[in-house]
Amino acid sequence: MIGAFVRKGFDRSAVFVVAILIAVAFVVPALNLYTEAGSPFHVPDYVVPLTGKYLTFALLALSVGLIWGFCGILSLGHGAFFALGGYAMGMYLMRQIGSRGVYGNPILPDFMVFLNWPELPVTWYGFQYFPYAMLMVVLVPGALAFVFGWFAFRSRVTGVYLSIITQAMTFALMLAFFRNNLGFGGNNGLTDFKDILGFDIQAPETRGALFAASAIALALGYILCKAIVASRFGKVLVAIRDAESRTRFLGYRVENYKLVVWTLSACMAGVAGALYVPQVGIINPGEFEPANSIELVVWVAVGGRGVLVGPIVGAVVVNFAKTWFTTGALAPYWLFALGGLFVAVTLFLPKGIVGTLANGWTALAQRRASARAESGIAPANRDGPPGGRLSPEAAE
Repeated sequence: MIGAFVRKGFDRSAVFVVAILIAVAFVVPALNLYTEAGSPFHVPDYVVPLTGKYLTFALLALSVGLIWGFCGILSLGHGAFFALGGYAMGMYLMRQIGSRGVYGNPILPDFMVFLNWPELPVTWYGFQYFPYAMLMVVLVPGALAFVFGWFAFRSRVTGVYLSIITQAMTFALMLAFFRNNLGFGGNNGLTDFKDILGFDIQAPETRGALFAASAIALALGYILCKAIVASRFGKVLVAIRDAESRTRFLGYRVENYKLVVWTLSACMAGVAGALYVPQVGIINPGEFEPANSIELVVWVAVGGRGVLVGPIVGAVVVNFAKTWFTTGALAPYWLFALGGLFVAVTLFLPKGIVGTLANGWTALAQRRASARAESGIAPANRDGPPGGRLSPEAAE
């Protein structure tokens, strides 16, 4: 049953995207590990985690593209789910440090020893186990999204009002995580990670494995979203996006459909955050910044909402541009460039990069089909003009 559900949305374009992601997952680490530094095919060490970060952002953008592009839910707070997944992974990594920390405490993380915490908080119990931590990566963002969506969607909060509430949610979480007494590192967050699953987190092999995991997770997320969009459930989501009142009038429980896709999107964002943290080496309350969630929406808009590949392309393109801008003399002007890009896309490419290309390709295919059809009609009327229509004189 699950296989049929997945195969239903697995068209030629999906095969192409997944094949590229799987190839990238293995080729990039291999070129980094098994080619000489002077080789033209060598991938430098810094490129692997940097590109892996782009892939986690692409998965995060895909989660927003699913709800915004196909259900009409514009979230300005998805950075909160991303950060919660990152904190769950960070707590696991902190528990792996043990006595190798600055203060040598085998149980308490260094920041707790510094702040004179007498014992480990209950919220940290179980995070020394990888399966439990991975469960929390999905469960914590999913539970928050479920509770939030339960009240919001049943209250029929929609449009800009829902967007503002999601932004308020992530801002409230940011303020909470800045507090030292919450037990999550306060302003400094969680850092100084040593290893993951017993492997040195700084080793090139581990970096390559994390990169591959990010690419594979993105491929799986794309397959899942593709299957959802192609299913009957996805058709109802599009109907909700285009005409929510009519869909409700037809007897569909709109709030239930919204709640399911909203919660699933939050879980995907949590997985993206969990893959992000070991590759960048830190997680702090800054990830809850509302500006991050707004920038995330820009990624989706640039790539193209309503097309699943769009958020992936938008996230990679915008973050590559950000890296290029912020590492040189143009760094102070990045926000101006980002704003200008968003305005330009809104005015000239309202469907985004991928959406515009897809529409152009479809129009070209239709013109070619029409041309072939016309050329097929003409030979059937050899005594008449092209198109088969006779002149009045010939008819007489």
